[in-house]
Amino acid sequence: MPGRTLPTILSSDVRSRNTTKSCYVTLGTKVFDVTPFLADHPGGGELIVQYGGKDVTEIMGDEISHTHSEAAYEILDDHLIGFVATEPVMKTAVKSDHPDSIIPLPPNQEGMQELKANGTAKGVASKNVYSTTGMSSAEDLSVETDLSADYRTHKFLDLNRPLLMQVWNGGFSKDFYLEQVHRPRHYKGGASAPLFGNFLEPLSKTPWWVIPIVWLPPVAYGTFLSFMNIPNTFAVAAYWFLGLGIWTLVEYVLHRCLFHVDHYLPDNRVGITLHFLLHGIHHYLPMDKLRLVMPPTMFIALATPFWKLAHTVFFYNWYAATAVFCGGIFGYVCYDLTHYFLHHRTLPSYYRELKRYHLQHHFADYENGFGVTSRFWDRVFGTELAMPIPKVVKAA
Repeated sequence: MPGRTLPTILSSDVRSRNTTKSCYVTLGTKVFDVTPFLADHPGGGELIVQYGGKDVTEIMGDEISHTHSEAAYEILDDHLIGFVATEPVMKTAVKSDHPDSIIPLPPNQEGMQELKANGTAKGVASKNVYSTTGMSSAEDLSVETDLSADYRTHKFLDLNRPLLMQVWNGGFSKDFYLEQVHRPRHYKGGASAPLFGNFLEPLSKTPWWVIPIVWLPPVAYGTFLSFMNIPNTFAVAAYWFLGLGIWTLVEYVLHRCLFHVDHYLPDNRVGITLHFLLHGIHHYLPMDKLRLVMPPTMFIALATPFWKLAHTVFFYNWYAATAVFCGGIFGYVCYDLTHYFLHHRTLPSYYRELKRYHLQHHFADYENGFGVTSRFWDRVFGTELAMPIPKVVKAA
């Protein structure tokens, strides 16, 4: 199922949301549910309720009453819940030969051109916004987060302080944690936010080049031993490539069933903290350059059971088992480097498509698209990412 985008909301529904219990405001065609912000508004919640169900473009830009800062608009963006078709937009859609290109909002490229031709495009949102992440595109992943405003708005983690103990002591419910950890933030141009805040901090950071330096020598040595001790060269190659093929499935299973155990996550701080350390922090800060590849210590813990499994399955020949394992570890090295480059490098055409696919997993639909080095197992198991189906109009 594709990532769900924000709906088009009926104008009558928007107008009715003008109380302290449910307060919507609009900027052009964007609809914001500012109910949670009423208590925090510097001018008092009553001032916002006066404009409940109405467009606030003029009042927010009014220099006489109070010109709002860029931060105010960023806070609004955090409360975006959908789009509303204004009267000029509706009139254009009614007269159009292809009204479905305009409504539901946002319009497609053809619809936007028609709105511009009719002079009714002002204030009309032009991009889909994904409901689970609040983002529209891969570029949004690199838009720097206002750290203080983000904490005030979402009451989740303060990126100015070490994160681990905030997760441990936060008292977050599983549902709230999963909602927030999958809304990406961007910390200071891709730098690493503090995790431990003490001498353990360096252990949580791994430059990409550490992976080949640490793992390729033992892979080469194990492969060499296998060739030296198994007379049939083709048999060794077959075992090695079998391990490489097995890795592609392991990659998928680990990502889907361990890293994204989300729905089966225990609703307690132990489960939530372990999830955050294992993979949650990557979705929370996906462009962190030093937390994209797996620290060697963590990979040793994950790889040890597979070493034992290989030697259990291929019990009849230690060197055959080693060849299979080395092929798998080489696959892991390719996976980790690919993962890093998908986030931070300009790539050839095949990898550009893979990059678009993987980043969509971050900004659009984290519940699908678990393959990193290929889509093969996503296709096999029905979790391939797809662009969203047409949206429906949301009634009150």
